[in-house]
Amino acid sequence: MLDVGDEAPEFELPNQHDETVRRSDFEGERLVVYFYPRANTEGCTTEACAFNDANPDFDDRGVNVVGISDDPVADLESFADDYDLAFDLCSDEMGEVATLYDSYGEKQMFGNTFDGVFRNTYVVGPDGRIEAVYEDVTPEGHAEEILADLEESSTELAP
Repeated sequence: MLDVGDEAPEFELPNQHDETVRRSDFEGERLVVYFYPRANTEGCTTEACAFNDANPDFDDRGVNVVGISDDPVADLESFADDYDLAFDLCSDEMGEVATLYDSYGEKQMFGNTFDGVFRNTYVVGPDGRIEAVYEDVTPEGHAEEILADLEESSTELAP
């Protein structure tokens, strides 16, 4: 895992509208980058909807949210449309960006081994450095956990 204080790796990925999103687009602002395994699955839908419900609270704190999975753009488009998601979902089909963020690799499910995205989250500060790391997160309550941590450390994390 990347550590607090590390430079957040740059990325350039297409979002659900097939528009390019870069980490550097958010310089000078705080950014939550969350990695999730698969659009339209139970846990990923729970997590995305929680981030969406909390989006006004993130906005109030000047915090942007970007979700990244290895789904193709078309799948992300329908996922975002189905749940009226108000933030960028980015397609990392080859897992290259997820790898840079230590969030991609060998997984096992139902006796099968495959490569996929790990459910990890990073808070990137206005200076492009990692401010918080959440590894192997539980979808339920995760967005609220981040908001609480941001609130608790608001003086430490002030831009």
